[in-house]
Amino acid sequence: MARQQTGRAGRGHRGVREDRGPVRYGPPVHDPGLPVLPELAEVLAAAAGRAGPEPAGGGDALREAAVGYWQRRGLRGGPEHVAAAPGAPALLLALLAAHGGDVLMPRPCPAAWIPQARLLGRPAYHVPTPAECGGVPDPYALLETVRRIRAEGGRPRLLLISVVDDPTATVAPPELVREACEAAVAEGLHVVSDETWRDTLHRPRDTVLLSPAEMCPDDVTVVSDLAGALTPSGWPVAIARFPDTGRAAVRHARTLDVLTALGALVAEPVAAAAAHALREPEAVTDRIRRAAALQSRIAAAAHRAVLASGALARPPQAGRHLYADLGPLRSRLADRGVTDSLELEEYLTERLGTPTPGGHRFGDELGALRVRLGTGALLGATPEQQTESLTAVAPLELPHVARALSIFAAALDELR
Repeated sequence: MARQQTGRAGRGHRGVREDRGPVRYGPPVHDPGLPVLPELAEVLAAAAGRAGPEPAGGGDALREAAVGYWQRRGLRGGPEHVAAAPGAPALLLALLAAHGGDVLMPRPCPAAWIPQARLLGRPAYHVPTPAECGGVPDPYALLETVRRIRAEGGRPRLLLISVVDDPTATVAPPELVREACEAAVAEGLHVVSDETWRDTLHRPRDTVLLSPAEMCPDDVTVVSDLAGALTPSGWPVAIARFPDTGRAAVRHARTLDVLTALGALVAEPVAAAAAHALREPEAVTDRIRRAAALQSRIAAAAHRAVLASGALARPPQAGRHLYADLGPLRSRLADRGVTDSLELEEYLTERLGTPTPGGHRFGDELGALRVRLGTGALLGATPEQQTESLTAVAPLELPHVARALSIFAAALDELR
């Protein structure tokens, strides 16, 4: 919240707020709505006396823990194919710099993707997604976009996708992932698969998740921000798994060069906690399982409130958010001075009391009234309330959760 409020007094011409739109006022990382897992805090505290950073790309223990994490998910490789960085933005920036060429990504896409491409001066092209999910482009639209870019003199080289998507909270079906990746590889594109949210599936037994690296092992780099499920958002660590090929080895080396030049090194105490989480001891897996089950219930209740207001949203399948389209409420929003996603972001952030980023942050058109609604803030305002939500048999019946959901529903219902 502090970042959203910073600079509120500053205004430009004709009363336009200076904090509307710039990247530095963009959405904060997702609020998990849960206290730090005590076991992770103990590991971090035990390593607090280590004053230095990890080597560029991460130390041996962190990379080996990442190898084990991916092997348990069917993705094999050695620590020499892994790179770690202090957060996904720095890692993605290094990956983009290492690959070169133009970047393609779905619309909408994670908020961190567009700024990294712009920072490098790279053309970034958005490709429409199918109706059933976000995160992965429609294969035919992808081929047409590649053809158009080349006809205009561009050099499409990289496709970014997220099979478990932020912002839409959907999971791409395996057949779509396969078709999109095969189309990309056939056109000479390398695929970067962001799998940050793969461990947050609301119904893991009913959801089929397929990593692109399982289908195209030589043409896919996998990226995961551990803050998605494993570590607190304030302890930034992200990991990348490179293919076992000669070309990938060159890109891995370039990525380490960029991370070194940026000084993007993981702090040793954070690396120790991250490595512990990646080994997935029982306390960590239990927290992940409980948190996903809780978010499933909270997100479903939030989704019902969105639909009851007359707005639209795909049913959330993962993560701690949902993506709502308030286009059907456009006339009522216009009565309140809300005509685009910038104004919608400001309006709902004030009404809900929590950062509510508009669709323009995720590559959607400014005129589309779309917004990402976080669910972490619905779990409680204190660590005690959040822990009670996590352990309750019926969390929706807890007074603090019921009250938060009531405020959430009322902010949308008044637009009917």
